[in-house]
Amino acid sequence: RGEPKTLWGSSEPRPPPAGPGQPSPQQRTETLGFYESDRGRKKKRSLSDLSLLRFISAELTRGYFLEHNEAKYTERRERVYTCMRIPKELEKLMFFGIFLCLDAFLYVFTLLPLRVFLAMFRFITLPCYGLRDRRLLQPAQVCDMLKGVILVICYFMMHYVDYSMMYHLIRGQSVIKLYIIYNMLEVADRLISSFGQDILDALYWTATEPKEKKRAHIGVIPHFFMAVFYVFLHAILIMVQATTLNVAFNSHNKSLLTIMMSNNFVEIKGSVFKKFEKNNLFQMSNSDIKERFTNYVLLLIVCLRNMEQFSWNPDHFWVLFPDVCMVVASEIAVDIVKHAFITKFNDITADVYSEYRASLAFDLVSSRQKNAYTDYSDSVSRRMGFIPLPLAVLLIRVVTSSIKVQGVLAYVCVVLFYCGLISLKVLNSIVLLGKSCQYVKEAKMEEKLFNPVLTATPGKPAGKQQGTFKSTQGISTDENGSTSVTNQPGHQKENMPSLLVTSNSDQFLTTPDGEEKDISQDSSELKHRSAKKDLLEIDRFTICGNRID
Repeated sequence: RGEPKTLWGSSEPRPPPAGPGQPSPQQRTETLGFYESDRGRKKKRSLSDLSLLRFISAELTRGYFLEHNEAKYTERRERVYTCMRIPKELEKLMFFGIFLCLDAFLYVFTLLPLRVFLAMFRFITLPCYGLRDRRLLQPAQVCDMLKGVILVICYFMMHYVDYSMMYHLIRGQSVIKLYIIYNMLEVADRLISSFGQDILDALYWTATEPKEKKRAHIGVIPHFFMAVFYVFLHAILIMVQATTLNVAFNSHNKSLLTIMMSNNFVEIKGSVFKKFEKNNLFQMSNSDIKERFTNYVLLLIVCLRNMEQFSWNPDHFWVLFPDVCMVVASEIAVDIVKHAFITKFNDITADVYSEYRASLAFDLVSSRQKNAYTDYSDSVSRRMGFIPLPLAVLLIRVVTSSIKVQGVLAYVCVVLFYCGLISLKVLNSIVLLGKSCQYVKEAKMEEKLFNPVLTATPGKPAGKQQGTFKSTQGISTDENGSTSVTNQPGHQKENMPSLLVTSNSDQFLTTPDGEEKDISQDSSELKHRSAKKDLLEIDRFTICGNRID
């Protein structure tokens, strides 16, 4: 019953007999046993390979090849080279920008009084020449007169501010209070500067606006009083800053000066770990230029006040000199570290600083043209946030109170000093103009000078703008082959758009009232435009500080 058993005593079917050339079942069994024994020996050998000595030996002799990720390591090396180039490129920009601020600052002391004198002479002798033009004074002369009157009024108002009382009042405060006060003054200085240039621009435009247009302002006199109040308030603010810095210099343990210097390093924390585009970095660079130049003037005021207290003893100057160098060195170090890490984290090359320098040079060159729409000092004010009038008022007040002029020889020295300032201003302007032309040529921005883009009417078609341009001005070539923009004879329209690239903050100076409808109609098209702006359209306050939209 059941299945028949095989020869091996099991119910499995009997394997077929081995054919010719095939191993027998017994040979197969022997071969399988050999493989199993060999696998066991290999397993034992692999377990012996995982010893501690072999692991250490493998860690010591393990190799790798960097060329397998060449692009990554090349990028890291370029970042290192970029950080090494940042100090040089940044200081080039700072050096050029500081001399731009110096040129605008010296203009207030040297050429502005002469221009005011010429404007007054023209106004007095106007009946002798007759009313050939519809204007009593040219717009530039009106602006110069307003600047001169504001400067004189604020100077006499500063005489009612007691510097000694302010010094002792601040000195009586604790160190932590002075530290907080100094930080508040820095924030207030930036806020007031952003609004102050708008006040001055509104005054200039209100005073020079053509009379044919519909009146849309409150009048010249209210704007004038607003400008006087702003300049006086800003001058007092800078005076308190200088007084606080003077207290820090004269403190016994220098603790306040150390705390104020450490405030610069706190600025690194607030700037480095933010996202920056090229335009934002340009604004920060302009702000650093303005801040560094203002600190130099504040240090000059501190040195003058201290030298006066010690009867102009030259030995006391060498006592102040190490502290002055320490403040300047900390400012430079903070700027270098801040810009180096910002460019590293945002993948910005060091060549961007040459573009910034060319943009500043373009402002200087364009302000020298016949069709310039603003004075150069005002252009620097809008671009960097540096307004020279309040700082000039304070410096004149400190110098006149610290230096006593008595005798004929003293007045002769004052005249010679004034002539020296004029010579310095002219020399600085000539060198800056030459360097600016060089930077503009290197950046290939000459076409924007002679064939500018009309941006005063963004909603107007290009054909209309070119037609207006051809009907009012032309391009002439002199004997040497150089091209220049010249005015055609005849009366120009008052509502002619500006021929230079203007920023958004300057459009109210050049935008005609008659084209407001075109701008409102094409406002929908402007919304779809790219948010990125050209460097020439970015000023200090177009985007507030370091805020990223």
